Amino acid sequence: MPIKINPVKRAREVIDIEAEAVRALKSRIGPPFVRALELMMKARGRTVVSGMGKTGIIAQKFSATLASTGTPSLFLHLAEASHGDLGKVTQDDVVIILSNSGSTAEVKQLLPFLKKIGSKIIAMTGNPASPLARYADVVLDVSVKREACPLNLAPTASTTATLVLADALAVCLLELKGFKERDFALFHPGGALGRRLLLTVADIMRTGRMNPQVTAEKTVSHVLLKITQARAGAALIVDARGRLLGIFTDGDLRRHLESDPELPRRRIADVMTKNPLVVRRETLAAEALHLMEERKIDELPVVDEGRRAIGLLDVQDLLRAGIV
Repeated sequence: MPIKINPVKRAREVIDIEAEAVRALKSRIGPPFVRALELMMKARGRTVVSGMGKTGIIAQKFSATLASTGTPSLFLHLAEASHGDLGKVTQDDVVIILSNSGSTAEVKQLLPFLKKIGSKIIAMTGNPASPLARYADVVLDVSVKREACPLNLAPTASTTATLVLADALAVCLLELKGFKERDFALFHPGGALGRRLLLTVADIMRTGRMNPQVTAEKTVSHVLLKITQARAGAALIVDARGRLLGIFTDGDLRRHLESDPELPRRRIADVMTKNPLVVRRETLAAEALHLMEERKIDELPVVDEGRRAIGLLDVQDLLRAGIV
């Protein structure tokens, strides 16, 4: 079928309509917005975000954003609320209901029961005269002049405006709470940021049999056997008390082999790298990786306050842990 519209022109019109809807929100940011933030800040319970249909999807995203930025939150489907899920809500919660019309059957059915529970209600609606607005403690106006849909029916500009205002609430709230990068990482342990800011050397270092240690009088051949058994890239050389004396790495082996055919029979104390760079168990893994990259080394001994060797950090283990 031939295209009956100019898609480039129409797409630009859609963007203009939605951008206009977002710009119109700026003039509505005032006392109600601040009051909504105050209710969310003071709530002893959670921020419950409710909606259905397209707006329900925005509500789910809003709730997820809150939860990941330090505000305990859950999503409540408007229809399911009337079939038992209302039991998730307590009088200590703030309930934010997203509804463009503010007058659907599901909204009207739910409101009296939320009042009986005692929850505070924040309405995000395109109809400030709706039943939802009348019941709410705070009303945030997300009305739009028109939808981007040519029929002015499909939620488009209205859901965009609602999403943007929800983001504005979430961002202001996290700043008011003093939410920091490390807090964000705590709620995102599976992401790169979480791993970089939370994982320490102690979480990744090799210990026990995976951390080969030998005393200074052992031969190089003995040390190589220990390294092979541990599937490591180095061995730590320690004294009788376990204090670190040096390290012997694959790189040391290659360098000495070039000039010393008798190397396997040498004492490890004669060929080890003395006084190597070390880290402590509480050092962030990301910091340790930075040191290794800066010094162009693949292994780092881990020592305690008494310089006793307690672990071995291998660059391959860091990479497997996602510290990049």
